[in-house]
Amino acid sequence: MLYVDIPTPAEIVALNKVRTKACVTIYVRTTPVTQHVEVARIEFGNLAREARRQLEAADHDKREVAAIMEQLEELEQDRSYWAVQANSLAVFATAEQLRTFRLANRLDSSVQVADRFHIKPLLRAITFPHSAFILALSANGVRLIEVHADLPPKEVKVDDMPESAAEFLKDFEGADRWERAKIKSLEERNVRLQQYARSVDAALRSVLVGRDTPLILAATGRLEAVFRAVNSYPNLLKEGIEGSPDRKSESELAQAARPILDAYYARKIEEAKELYATRANEGRATSDLSDAARAATFGVIHTLLVDIDSTTSGRIDEVTGALTFGEEDDPTCYVLVDEIAGRALEHGAKVLAVRKEALPQGGELAAILRYAP
Repeated sequence: MLYVDIPTPAEIVALNKVRTKACVTIYVRTTPVTQHVEVARIEFGNLAREARRQLEAADHDKREVAAIMEQLEELEQDRSYWAVQANSLAVFATAEQLRTFRLANRLDSSVQVADRFHIKPLLRAITFPHSAFILALSANGVRLIEVHADLPPKEVKVDDMPESAAEFLKDFEGADRWERAKIKSLEERNVRLQQYARSVDAALRSVLVGRDTPLILAATGRLEAVFRAVNSYPNLLKEGIEGSPDRKSESELAQAARPILDAYYARKIEEAKELYATRANEGRATSDLSDAARAATFGVIHTLLVDIDSTTSGRIDEVTGALTFGEEDDPTCYVLVDEIAGRALEHGAKVLAVRKEALPQGGELAAILRYAP
């Protein structure tokens, strides 16, 4: 597996629920090339020292500051950890704990100190991770390949994966012509291919269970249809890679997968925009920050699109959802769409972090509601 830790929605919800006087959030641009990662490690150290400056300027408890800085400095000095990075690193620290995520997305370096974590960049990571698994399947063999943006693809070892269809077809292929005459050739072959495909599907579960990562099928002929018929993974994309995968390298398969992923993400946004338009006509959609804050607090949001670049600050009442706007440099304030997105996720909403131009009515968010308020 590659050195990427894409957070699940549940993990983002857990981070968003953290409330303490001193929460430090650091994002730093990294590189998967170990020889060049020292620059990122040094930048992280500079950001950690900026976090100390902000903590001391806000007059936080000295023991809490020391506990946070001890964890950040230990991470900075852990060269074995820095040797295995992706394109960005997200670090979330309090006096009690430190969490990290290595991300395929290229995020801008930043540091924030507040009473909660800055999670919006993580939303982009789960909305458009540009990650996928490719199942290269043929009668001659099967490979599962993991693909991430700007990282080299890598084959994933899957326990109990059959080597090829040969072990399922051997009786059929090995029969003499008199025995073959007794077999309904096409029907028998299809049965054996179904057994092969079902065995592949069963082996994949150990890797794919609980994931939302798209799976792209690279297969041809009868085997493609057979696998799709027995597949149990809900995130197998309808569009696959054409042509036999046998002679395609991992890099060639990854290159063929990227336009499929781009189209998949574009469809997700268009489907959300179309649903927003439909629900708006029914009084079940809003682009107003105050209305969305209340809806998120009470679990009314079904799907939420947020502007990844929004910086509007303020506070949202924990109980009523009432919104108060504030200044960006006010330490008691935070980015409002961060908090709205976190509350929406907590209640099971689907959250998509997009560019402003992708929002159906401009603004900073678009919320599709479960029912009319």
